[in-house]
Amino acid sequence: MLMSHPMMPATTHDEQAEQLFVRDLKIFLAEEIDPLGRRLADRIAPGPELPAEERLKAVRNELYGFDSYRATVSLRRTVQEMLWDAVGSCVSRQADELSQRGAIAAPKGSLTLDPDFRAPAYIRAGDVHLMPGGYHADWGEGDVLQGALMDRGGAVFMLGRNGGLMNDVRGHTAISHLFARFPDLEPRKILEMGCGVGASIVPAAKTFPQAEVHGIDVGASVLRYAHARAEHLGVAVHFSQQNAERTNFPDESFDFVYSCVLFHETSHSALKNIIAESCRLLRPGGVAVHLEVPIRYDELDLWGLIGGEFEVRYNNEPFWTGALKADYAAEMRGAGFRDVAVGYQDAVAQAQRGAGGFSDTSAGHFRSWFVASGRK
Repeated sequence: MLMSHPMMPATTHDEQAEQLFVRDLKIFLAEEIDPLGRRLADRIAPGPELPAEERLKAVRNELYGFDSYRATVSLRRTVQEMLWDAVGSCVSRQADELSQRGAIAAPKGSLTLDPDFRAPAYIRAGDVHLMPGGYHADWGEGDVLQGALMDRGGAVFMLGRNGGLMNDVRGHTAISHLFARFPDLEPRKILEMGCGVGASIVPAAKTFPQAEVHGIDVGASVLRYAHARAEHLGVAVHFSQQNAERTNFPDESFDFVYSCVLFHETSHSALKNIIAESCRLLRPGGVAVHLEVPIRYDELDLWGLIGGEFEVRYNNEPFWTGALKADYAAEMRGAGFRDVAVGYQDAVAQAQRGAGGFSDTSAGHFRSWFVASGRK
């Protein structure tokens, strides 16, 4: 039986069947249809003497001449829209109940929202992942629906391989990386930048119960949900609505600052600003860990590059390629970090000291995550 939590929207039999169908259709496309597209791309590709970017452009342009490829692209986008439609109707049905559960009478942590806050333009420009409302939508006082949509949708989108309905593997993996590289650090104050629904911050609060834990994000609805989720799971987290590029925390406020899959949702300039901000916020000796998708642009084959173009063009991921190309080691050193390392951390369902798991080689999608870390 999958673990869950009280804020996760429940499903009727039919709703669960629909969501599982969407999940299985995504798996079918990945395992049965994608290999056919790969073979077609390899067959029509010009010789490897062409630079990668020119080769990609040539193959991409020719692929769109095939009905089968256009149909596949259309189906991949359609199944993403089906995902949000299925989850959205499930969440909407429980709007009143979720709002009631989101009202916390005696909170352990806190929630600070800014009625004048405006999300960055690159967030407001489109619904990331095609999720209606993106990360910033807010439907009024007490609303938690955007967070519920993101949490339930994330479990389906990740095919259950990010910790099932808890969606917390990335959080445990970031902490596992901290243990692997900086086992001496015992953080007293922790910040997650871009905390979303709090799935990756609850592991930090549980792993370091004596620490003061903070999470920031841009969406009021998402943060209300995150706050209620953490409270129902019995941990004290202080959530606030802020832009990670420049927060209102004083210099040297934290011992541990981290993010989980934040950078592929930001612009290139924002990426640089967020890394610099993570350094500003750390006390001397403090550590930053930034976890991202386990893909690097220069490691992708031709079909991988084509898949990246799909994310940019049809899945509202305009910064996907930039995040995969970014030189995180150089960015972190330029921001003032030392002992910088980049590589892959094995995905874990529970962070454990002494487990290691950090190397130069990816163990594969969902089995490891790319990480960049350093000490101030």
